[in-house]
Amino acid sequence: MRYKRLGTSDLEVSVVGLGTWAIGGDFWGSVDDRRSIETIQRAIDCGINLIDTAPAYGNGHAERIVGEAIKGRRDKVIIATKCGIVREGPRFIRNLKPESIRKEIDESLKRLGVDVIDLYQIHWPDKNTPLEDTVNELVKLRQAGKFRYLGVSNFDRKLMEEITSMTEVVSLQPQYSLLERGIEKDVLPFCQERGIGILTYGSLGAGILTGKFKEKPKFEQGDNRDKFYPFFREPLWSKAMQLVDVLREIAEEVGKPVAHVAINWVNQQDGVTTALVGVKTPAQAEQNAGAGEWELSQEQLERIEAAYKKIFGSEDMN
Repeated sequence: MRYKRLGTSDLEVSVVGLGTWAIGGDFWGSVDDRRSIETIQRAIDCGINLIDTAPAYGNGHAERIVGEAIKGRRDKVIIATKCGIVREGPRFIRNLKPESIRKEIDESLKRLGVDVIDLYQIHWPDKNTPLEDTVNELVKLRQAGKFRYLGVSNFDRKLMEEITSMTEVVSLQPQYSLLERGIEKDVLPFCQERGIGILTYGSLGAGILTGKFKEKPKFEQGDNRDKFYPFFREPLWSKAMQLVDVLREIAEEVGKPVAHVAINWVNQQDGVTTALVGVKTPAQAEQNAGAGEWELSQEQLERIEAAYKKIFGSEDMN
C-alpha cells in the first residue's frame, strides 16, 4: 500500500481509503453488520488506514459499526467523520449551528468509541448559518481536544476561499471520478495551490467503473444510488459504458481488476491524496486495497484521457 501525507497535517493516509456510506444500511440496500465489521477489519489488514464515515450514514449506524470494527486496532487507523447533516425521519437537514455541532461531535465520539477524531469534516454547506459561527465553534472544539484536523466536503471554490481565510483546513472531500470531473475547473487548482489534500468520494462512479454492470441495473429496495448519481440515466449511461470498455482493455493488459484502473486514475491526478471507495464485503475490501500496490503508466493515463475526450467531448459532467 502506498501512503501520502494529507495536506499540511502529519497524517499519512493510504491512497485507497474506506468509505462507509454503504454500511449505514439506509441507502445502498441491505447490509449485514457482522459482515460489515469483517469488511472493515479486512481493509485494515490490507493496509487501508483511512476510514471515512458520517453520522448521516444510517443515522449513526455506520459510526457504530466502525467503532465496533476498530476495537483493539485504534492505533492502526485514521478516523474521519463529519458534521452538519442531521436526520429528521427520512429527511436530511443541513445544520451547522454551533449548538448542533457540539451535540454531533460528542455523539460521534461515543459511537466511534474514540477519545479524539483525527479528521473532522463539514459534510455539506449550510446557507442558513453564517460560516464564521460554524468555524468559531469548530476552532473551540479542536482546542478542547475533540478532533485533530479540520476538513470540509462538497465546498466550491468560493466557500474554500472563505473558510481558509478564517482557519486552517487540511482537506476537501469532493465527488471526483472519471465520470464526474467538475472539480478540475477551479476547486482542484485552488487546493493544489494551498497544499490542501483531496479525498475523493464516488471514486468508482457508484460502482459503474468497476465494470460489473453489463446493462443498466435494477437495484434492490433501499438501494438508491441511481437517485444520487446521474450516470445511470441516458445519455450518460451509454457513454459511461464506452469508457468502461477502455478501462477493461487496460485492466486485461496489466492483469488487474477494472476497478483498480479507475481508482488509480483518480489517485494519479495531481492534488489527489486518497480515493475513498465504498465496500460491502471483505473480498471487495481486499481487492480495492490492491490498487494501492501499483500505478498506471503515462501511456495508459493518456489513453484514458483521449478516450474520455472522444466520448464526452467538452460536455460539462456536473
